Amino acid sequence: MANEHYHLLCALEGLREFGSPPPIGKSAFMAKVKDCEGPEAAVEALLLGDDLLEREAVLSGEIEAEEADLAVLPASGASDGPPFPPYLNIHESRTGDRGHSAAVDATWEAYFYHVTRMAKAFKSRFLTRWVGYEVGFRNAMVRTRAEKLGLDAGPYLVAEELGDPSSEFERELEQWKQAENPLEGVRYLEQSRWEWLTEQEPWYEFTDDEVLAYGARLLVLVRWHRITRESPAGNGETG
Repeated sequence: MANEHYHLLCALEGLREFGSPPPIGKSAFMAKVKDCEGPEAAVEALLLGDDLLEREAVLSGEIEAEEADLAVLPASGASDGPPFPPYLNIHESRTGDRGHSAAVDATWEAYFYHVTRMAKAFKSRFLTRWVGYEVGFRNAMVRTRAEKLGLDAGPYLVAEELGDPSSEFERELEQWKQAENPLEGVRYLEQSRWEWLTEQEPWYEFTDDEVLAYGARLLVLVRWHRITRESPAGNGETG
């Protein structure tokens, strides 16, 4: 890629180890990308995924709307108010008989296809690999849960064709299943993401992909900080 983002990447604080406090929030990161003329649309596509997670947390009553740090959706987008961006709109026929659960899955499928389009538009190898990893990881977890509950995983799988077929996530899922408590299980999953992202991140190339990799790693820190802050047992330490 021809784009070089020396100023932006030098202006961003370094990310420390997994479990450390995020040095910048999603909205502030998005603002820096815009101010420094970074790959705005691609970064928005990446950050939107975490906005969707926060929106679900608000709708389920886990957090208050004012607690959500939305980088892409409008401030009221954590509630039922404004519609999703057009590329996330889904048809009712795709939700089947599972109601809200199916609608959420359909939204995530639309989201991953949107990120794939952004990856092609920006010729981003990182975003392409990230979608493959995230879709594969998500569906591997669905299969594991379905097997445990004696259910057919098929209706719950999302965008199967986008998943990376070379990744089976056996080690990650085994650690998750053996966790002593749910928080520890989530820590294994998030730390696995962190390790994968660290391996994928291009260093000192100052490209769009380096900005996106920074954003993806930042999201892991943001998400883990949010999880430990909200969990009664969470204290922000990874042990």
